[in-house]
Amino acid sequence: MDYASITPVAREVAEAMRQYESGSFANPSALYAEAIAGKEAAQNARGKIARILNVRKNEIIFTASGTESNNLALLGVFKACRTKDFIPHIIVSEIEHPSILEICEEIKRLGGEVTYVLVSEEGIVNLKDIRTALRDNTVLISVMYANNEIGTIQPIKEIGRMIKEWRQKKDTLIPYFHTDACQAVLYESLDALKLGVDMMTLDGIKMHGPRGTGLLYMKQDVTINPIFFGGGQERGLRSGTENVPGIVGLAIALELAEKMKESELARLTDIRDYAIEKILKTFPGSTLNGSKDLRLPNNINICFPRLDAEFAVISLDVAGIAVSYSSSCRTLKEDSSSYVVTALGKEECGTSSLRITLGRESTKTDIGALVVALQKIIKK
Repeated sequence: MDYASITPVAREVAEAMRQYESGSFANPSALYAEAIAGKEAAQNARGKIARILNVRKNEIIFTASGTESNNLALLGVFKACRTKDFIPHIIVSEIEHPSILEICEEIKRLGGEVTYVLVSEEGIVNLKDIRTALRDNTVLISVMYANNEIGTIQPIKEIGRMIKEWRQKKDTLIPYFHTDACQAVLYESLDALKLGVDMMTLDGIKMHGPRGTGLLYMKQDVTINPIFFGGGQERGLRSGTENVPGIVGLAIALELAEKMKESELARLTDIRDYAIEKILKTFPGSTLNGSKDLRLPNNINICFPRLDAEFAVISLDVAGIAVSYSSSCRTLKEDSSSYVVTALGKEECGTSSLRITLGRESTKTDIGALVVALQKIIKK
């Protein structure tokens, strides 16, 4: 029950990758037949992904993770825009993924400026706050499509429209608009044109794809500098031998996600709503973190007052149930409290909330087992 952390690789994905892991394994940058076959496979995968995102093939940059894509987007824009006389300014929400917030700290260390926009008690950014934060030196706005902890879905289209109007008024190409769509990939529209985004991050492990795969959609008129240097692959923006098996698997995973999106959205919404109602009824005083309506269909984040969330996760693990208490990317940090939940104005819930996330194998029976296990833990 921790699908927001990682999803199992789909059978179809594993089968598609196998050919390029042991058979056609040649380096796609070489000139002989086996290498060219690998290059063509990667390009075909790029085309499949581009069609789903409604973008051009050359606007897809393959990376090794969502974290790398986020770093490339933010640091790449900052490096491209910074000059001796120009200090780039970036706007992000306060509840972004650590791979956004920590690169913002690095950008500040390098002399850049960052504004962190607050969110409502439901975890939603206010367009007026973003508009107020805009400056003439604002080069990038990054707001995640759906939050990885509380599942809140942000008004991406509206933000994109507002940014477009600002650019038209100022007669400029900046600021660019980036969204981390890693958590939204299985359930929300990824049409970059309709969303109005200039860059979008996706990660294979969030869509039943292979580990070590990701991508950054980057509109062709966006200017960024590379953060990796080497052989000049991916238009010189992401050097490194192409991971052909991973790229092929990533495309298959995204195709499957699109085919299953509508049915899984309905099925998981039903289980999610059943779970929230059952948990809140069983445990008086517990509250839902995030929006009830603008929420991913697989996300259940509950605050249990005075519960030691870290202890609860370990106890549930003993019972054979995997959940989390904050982003999995923060479990190695000394401060294990959830900065996302705290940002909602629920400071007391920062260390007493559990994130339960559903997936393709989840059923209502799982919810019953979870509630029984929680009753034993909370009673203790």
